[in-house]
Amino acid sequence: QVQLVESGGGLVQPGGSLRLSCAASGFTLDYYGIGWFRQAPGKEREGVSCISSSDGSTYYADSVKGRFTMSRDNAKNTVYLQMNSLKPEDTAVYYCATVKMRGGIWSPSGYWGQGTQVTVSS
Repeated sequence: QVQLVESGGGLVQPGGSLRLSCAASGFTLDYYGIGWFRQAPGKEREGVSCISSSDGSTYYADSVKGRFTMSRDNAKNTVYLQMNSLKPEDTAVYYCATVKMRGGIWSPSGYWGQGTQVTVSS
C-alpha cells in the first residue's frame, strides 16, 4: 500500500544540475520522514539527506552540503532533491525511503522506491 516512486535522474555534465522527485502514496509526509540514499557499483549505500515529518527540517551529508537542497510539497505528497554543482563522484542510483528517528539518527524504516540513475560525466 505504501509506495515511493523516484523520477528525474539522467545524464548531466560536471557542474550541472538535476532535480529528483519522490512521489509518496499510502501515507502523508507528516507521518514518515523521507530520506535520500545513493549507491554506486562496488560501494556501500550512503545516506545523502533527509527531511523531518514533523516540521520539514532538512539534514545533509557533508559530501553534499551546500550543493543539494531537499524540500517537500505537502499538497502533492512529493519530496524533491535539488542537486547543483554536480560532480562525477555523485554518480549513483538514488533511492528515496521512509525514515524514522532511532537513537538520535534518522534511519530507514522499511519502505523504498525503485531508484533512479544519476550519471555525472563529460
